[in-house]
Amino acid sequence: MSLLSVLIDAGADLLLGSACVGCGEPGRVLCPDCRAGLPEGAATAWPTPTPAGLARPFATGPYEGTLRAMVVGHKERRLLGLTRPLGDLLAASVLTAAGPSAPLLLVPVPSRPAAVRARGHDPTLAMTRHAARALRATDRDVAVARLLRTRPGVADQAGLDAGQRHANLAGSMASPARAVRRWAGRRAHVVVCDDVITTGATAREAQRALEAAGLAVLGVAAVAATPRRLPPRDRGPE
Repeated sequence: MSLLSVLIDAGADLLLGSACVGCGEPGRVLCPDCRAGLPEGAATAWPTPTPAGLARPFATGPYEGTLRAMVVGHKERRLLGLTRPLGDLLAASVLTAAGPSAPLLLVPVPSRPAAVRARGHDPTLAMTRHAARALRATDRDVAVARLLRTRPGVADQAGLDAGQRHANLAGSMASPARAVRRWAGRRAHVVVCDDVITTGATAREAQRALEAAGLAVLGVAAVAATPRRLPPRDRGPE
């Protein structure tokens, strides 16, 4: 890191109280060392238990440590400097889910309108848009479409177990026909994008709503996944 960068980071820390979410080092919200230590690829991340019919899910790593701090900081503390590195991680999951060549349509999981208003931004949409830009920079044909809407009455998922999450989200999303018509018939691989795969309930509901509107979902891409609670032999379907 150059002396100028060090001075800028030190000044930002003094003025704004900024510090790396990974290690606490004063300065940028993600220091060069923590950024260099982020995953470079993604792997299949089946939740346990796996919702029936869930499209193959991918994540770059477990929802812990620096990845968890990044997601929480971006979502709850509005650390917008994390949009880019989170978007790069999401792009790695999308690429693993979709393969190297086909056109892609990225559909972000929608946030509740009340949550967006309270946070002042839509973190999943922001990450997805950056992921698309990163993939376009590699000459991929990528579009982002907000094809999902939440219906009223969905409770906050925090503190709910797997069964409660599935019950809370059942029928909670819709994909308006007018929005879908624009994409009908196009040969693009549809990938549902989210920040974290926990029980898979959110991703499965998003998939259901899109498929009910006539769009087949190729896979689910996320930044992180909660650590598995059962041995590997109990994993979901391949």
